Amino acid sequence: MIMIKMNRFAAIIILIILSGCSTSASVQLTNEFPQVLAKPKPLSATVVFEPSFATYVAKPNAKTMIDIGAAQVRLLRNAFAGLFSKLEFVSSREEITSENAMVIIPSVREVQVSTPSDNYLNVFEVWIKYNLDLETVDGEAIDSWFMPAYGKTPDAFMASKGGAIEEASIIALRDAGAKLMLDFYRIPAVNNWVAQELRRSQQLQATSSAPADSQTSPQQANSAEASK
Repeated sequence: MIMIKMNRFAAIIILIILSGCSTSASVQLTNEFPQVLAKPKPLSATVVFEPSFATYVAKPNAKTMIDIGAAQVRLLRNAFAGLFSKLEFVSSREEITSENAMVIIPSVREVQVSTPSDNYLNVFEVWIKYNLDLETVDGEAIDSWFMPAYGKTPDAFMASKGGAIEEASIIALRDAGAKLMLDFYRIPAVNNWVAQELRRSQQLQATSSAPADSQTSPQQANSAEASK
């Protein structure tokens, strides 16, 4: 008798979960993200948040919409502030003012959602697949970096399907920020660009200090010639 009651209870719970997963969900992420405490490198970057990225609304299936545009812009602004000491954020390449910055253009390749009715697990999952096009100011390609992010709820017993997808999406965004901070300067092409920029900066500093120490001005040369 006890086993029958337990089986009935389990069946009811499963039906509740599955019925919740079959409903529509429209989610808008409004979360703020904490400032990054990492010390940035003495480098310049321009991040191009194109309108399609800043207003991005994912539609992973016919019943789900996730407005992540503004939230992912806030997240990436904070993350890049921990990577570069000089930053500018623009909405198109035409607005770039820096002469020696790395140009970073993020985009979303795809957003996927998995519910308990899809994965037979007691969780909601969200995958956000990013791509970062890295270029010089002149438009020369440095690299194109694929950056997947993943988030899931602790369990499916949330207030609603929308609430569960929202939580999983926020966790996925945080995962994207963590990966960016940990892996960006490990990209071989980025590492090479950093080395070139640091050498260029050192050469400029050496050139700017050379006239005061080792070069003779025309006036000094003429004065020395007249005294002979």
